Amino acid sequence: MEAIPHPIPRTVEEVFSDFKGRRSGLIKALTTDVEKFYQQCDPDKENLCLYGLPNETWEVNLPVEEVPPELPEPALGINFARDGMQEKDWLSLVAVHSDSWLLAVAFYFGARFGFGKNERWNLLGLGMNYTWNTRKRLFQMINELPTIFEVVSGNVKQPKDQSATHNNSGKSKSSGKMQSRQPEPQTKAVKVSAPPKEDYESGEEEEEDDEQGATCGACGESYGTDEFWICCDICEKWFHGKCVKITPAKAEHIKQYKCPSCSGKRARV
Repeated sequence: MEAIPHPIPRTVEEVFSDFKGRRSGLIKALTTDVEKFYQQCDPDKENLCLYGLPNETWEVNLPVEEVPPELPEPALGINFARDGMQEKDWLSLVAVHSDSWLLAVAFYFGARFGFGKNERWNLLGLGMNYTWNTRKRLFQMINELPTIFEVVSGNVKQPKDQSATHNNSGKSKSSGKMQSRQPEPQTKAVKVSAPPKEDYESGEEEEEDDEQGATCGACGESYGTDEFWICCDICEKWFHGKCVKITPAKAEHIKQYKCPSCSGKRARV
């Protein structure tokens, strides 16, 4: 049962550090300290929980008595299933629930301290303004780490090569993903990590000329740096997201975007 003697994290970086500490402790319990963990999970005892602590340690203990608890609680009664399953399967089950608990704790702090608010950045001093959601930034940082289940089961995924990430995010403007209407390389604007400076410098002059002459295919208004734009995969015209009723969140799930005009043509064929 955790009494939270540790400082409460209030920033994205502090929450991520708290996440990593708890994660390390849980991994120790399920790998290097597994014999000790197994012995402490006696099925004859009451409902037990596995806690990861920010100082990279772990403990098996009863759940907190206060309702509601100060922090989200991990899975209850992990000890009851110990002798009814293969040890490997039981450890994997505990690992999955531990992953879920870690996310719950991290996003509890995120909700408590307003991580849903947007932060405006002047990226790399190039005069390009981006609005980044701090909650998404936290999730991106967490998502770079293998899950506890992947570590315990031996299925740790290799980190994606940075060059491959840049190639995927630097596809043509018809990718249908969120775009702020800089030319093709600017699809990286949706990424949480800052893109390489050279990607922008290489086409800086072309971008300035292209942006000055860009107009929305729906309303005819000129391009604005603080507005969300999306490109049609068929006619390659650009549109304000608000004009075609596409939000940045919705655009993330569109593999191929067709503007209303091109959608109508396809329907009549």
